[in-house]
Amino acid sequence: MRRDHVYAALDLGTNNCRLLVARPSWNGFRVVDAFSRIVRLGEGLGSSRRLGPAAMDRTLDALKVCRDKIANRGVSRARFVTTEACRVAENGAEFLDRVERETGLALEVLDRSEEAHLAAAGCATLADRAAESIVLFDIGGGSTEIVWLRNGALAHAGTRSRVAAWASLTAGVVTLAERHGGIHVTPDSFEDMVADVAEKLEEFASQAASAAEAENFHLLGTSGTVTTLAGIHLGLARYDRRQVDGLWMSDGQIDYVINRLLAMSYDDRAANGCIGSERADLVLPGCAIFEAIRRAFPSRRVRIADRGLREGILVELMQADGAWKGGPQR
Repeated sequence: MRRDHVYAALDLGTNNCRLLVARPSWNGFRVVDAFSRIVRLGEGLGSSRRLGPAAMDRTLDALKVCRDKIANRGVSRARFVTTEACRVAENGAEFLDRVERETGLALEVLDRSEEAHLAAAGCATLADRAAESIVLFDIGGGSTEIVWLRNGALAHAGTRSRVAAWASLTAGVVTLAERHGGIHVTPDSFEDMVADVAEKLEEFASQAASAAEAENFHLLGTSGTVTTLAGIHLGLARYDRRQVDGLWMSDGQIDYVINRLLAMSYDDRAANGCIGSERADLVLPGCAIFEAIRRAFPSRRVRIADRGLREGILVELMQADGAWKGGPQR
């Protein structure tokens, strides 16, 4: 295996700009650099159908940091992708042209199917090996990807072949917050958000109805929403990926944390070290998406993943280069 190659995955979402740079290792890959910044590229997109000037400027600033890191690390293989905001914005293509002119980064607009499959590839190895099926979900800023994986724990050997059904819901934390409000959330307005998502989830829930009946079924969630819930559950003063990635939470523990968040004011959420002011208006819309999924697929346990699309990109790039004979055990 060639371990001298350096790989990069850049994911520009509706809310975040994230970069991961890594080298292959015997059991997966070793991260050598990373970057994440909330840019809110999709701010106001739901009403205007266009990316706003301030949002584009913020995003370009973040992408320039990514460009410099990629250059400084001597990246030899990379994939740069963008998702819902650039998929639906009337000026999305125009913005990506500007990105390439100003940063040299050519971003690929992922279709919804590819986004769902890459999210699954990035965290499917966290599935319980005894589970006959799992439902995996990735709550984003502008959309939510949800995948039914059969024999999910074996998916590291070929995730795509294990996909029984998938969907991309036009509901993300930013879009839901803009439709329903995320600053002052009451139990009633929270239920309105859950109902909004449940309607969009209905077709997939019908397709995957038998998933939850499988032996050792569980949910596997990746997103800022679920990792934030995990951090609060653990009582962390500051978010710590090492304590969160791979954590199991029971349905009762999740209920407790969501109810605790509903009882908190916006200022209290902003002051919480696992939420912060940048996400204080987004965490409850994210919880509403999570709650709709939980109600459609009841599970006594959920595994929390602080990994996803970027890791999926890296795994597939490295597999294509023959980095592992079997599959990564990350």
